[in-house]
Amino acid sequence: MSAGVRPTTLKDLRASGWTSKTVKEEVRANFLRMLQAGDDLFPGIVGYENTVLPEINLALLAGHDVLFLGEKGQAKSRLMRSLVRFLDDEIPYIDHPSLPVHEDPYHPITSAGKRLIAETPEDAIRIAWWPRAQRYAERLAPGTKFADVIGEIDPAKLAAGVSMSAEEALSFGLIPRMHRGIFAMNEIPELDELVQVGLFNILEERDVQIRGYPIQFDLDVLILFSANPATYNRSGKVIPQLKDRIGSLIQTHYPLDRAAGIEIMEQEAGVDLDGDYPVVVPLFMKEIIEQISVSARKSKYIDQQSGVSTRFSIANYRTMVASARHRGVRLNEKPAVPRISDLGHLYSSSLGKLELDMMGSQQMTERQVIEAVIAEAIRKVFDEYVEKHGLDEIVQVFGKGVKIEVGDMLPSSQYAERLKRVPKAWEKAFEVNPSTSEAVRASCIEFVLAGLYASDSISRSQRHGRITYEIR
Repeated sequence: MSAGVRPTTLKDLRASGWTSKTVKEEVRANFLRMLQAGDDLFPGIVGYENTVLPEINLALLAGHDVLFLGEKGQAKSRLMRSLVRFLDDEIPYIDHPSLPVHEDPYHPITSAGKRLIAETPEDAIRIAWWPRAQRYAERLAPGTKFADVIGEIDPAKLAAGVSMSAEEALSFGLIPRMHRGIFAMNEIPELDELVQVGLFNILEERDVQIRGYPIQFDLDVLILFSANPATYNRSGKVIPQLKDRIGSLIQTHYPLDRAAGIEIMEQEAGVDLDGDYPVVVPLFMKEIIEQISVSARKSKYIDQQSGVSTRFSIANYRTMVASARHRGVRLNEKPAVPRISDLGHLYSSSLGKLELDMMGSQQMTERQVIEAVIAEAIRKVFDEYVEKHGLDEIVQVFGKGVKIEVGDMLPSSQYAERLKRVPKAWEKAFEVNPSTSEAVRASCIEFVLAGLYASDSISRSQRHGRITYEIR
C-alpha cells in the first residue's frame, strides 16, 4: 500500500480491503512470495546455504519461535535481525495516546483498545502506520529484569488513583510492547530464573502475568533466542519447561572451509583497498589470516568451549591491511602489499579475544599462544603451497649460506636487491605477478622464508624489529 493512499481512519482502512494477519502468518506469506520469486532470502549470510538456512526456512514455515545455538561469532544475532525483512513494509495500528501497544485495528488486545473500538465511531478512530524497521527489539540477557521484558505495576499510576488490580496500573515491558513484531533475547542461559518462568505463558499461552495478576492478552509476537552450547546445555542454566516451549533449535557453526571464511572475513571487514594509498592482498596472506582462526579453533592451548569468533579473523585482517598501508605511505610504495612481518602487529587485534585453556596452556601467556597459533597457520598454508607448486625451485633460490633480513618497514626494493627472482611456478599463486612487482616479490619472499622456518628448514633471529633468516 503506497504512502500516498494510506488510510488514516478505521473506516477508511476497512474500505481499503486491508486484512489482518498474525506476525507468523505475515512472515510465512512474505517468505513464500520471496522464495517463489527466487530472491536472495538471507543476503550477506555466507557458508550456511546447505546447513543452517534450510532449517530456518522450515522454522518460518512451521510458525515456530526459534533458538539459535552456537558459539560466539557465528552470526546468531545477524540471523535474528535478518528475519525482519520478511515483515510487511508497514502495518496499521490504532493511533491513540492511551494505548500502550500497537493495537491491531481489527483485533485490539488491551481493555483500553477494546473500549475505544466499542465506543468510538470508526471514522473518528485514527490510524497510523508502523514501519518494518521498528517492529524488532533485541535484549541481552545478563542484567535483564522481569520488568524490562514483561512488565511491572507502575507506582505513579497507583498514586494517581488507578486500582492495583486494573490493567491500566501496569507498565509493560519489551515483549508486550513488541505485540505484532519480533522480539529477540540474546544469551538466554544468562537470563534470571524468574524471568525465564515469566516467559512460560508468553511462549505457550501468549498472555502475561505480572505480580500475580493474570492479564489475558492475546499477544502476537515472534520470539527468538540465542545461546552458547556450553552454557545452554549446562544443567540448571535454562529451565527445562522453557526449552520445551521453543519450537525450533537451529545450530550454527564456523565456516566449514577456509574459502568461505575468507569470503566472510573480506565482506565483514569492509576495508577499502583502493584510494590514494591502495593495498593489494595476495591470496596466501588472506589464507594465513583465516587459517590463524582455524588453527586457534583446534589448539589445545585455547578453551574450545569459549570458541574463536569470526570477529577474530576480521580484526586481524584489518590490522594486517593497516600495517601494509602504513608502510606504503611511509615508504611511498604503491600498491602496498601485506607481508608476514605485518603479522607481528596482530597481537593488538588478537589479545583478549581468546580464552586460554588452563590445563592445555601449561602456564603459557596469551601472547605466546598467539605466536604458536600464527606459526602453525603459516606452516599449514606453506605446506599446501609446497605440495601444489613444488619445493625444488624454492631450494634453488634460497641456496646455502644466504642470509636475508626482513621487516615490516623494510623497503621492497631492498628485497629485490637481495633476491632477484622468485620461482616461476609460484607466479600463479599471486594476484599480481611477483616478477614485475617488487612489493609482491617481497611478500612472496617473506612467506617462503617464514614457511621454511616453520618447517624447521632454516633458522631465524630477531633484533630491533628486524628478522634475519639464515639457510642452514
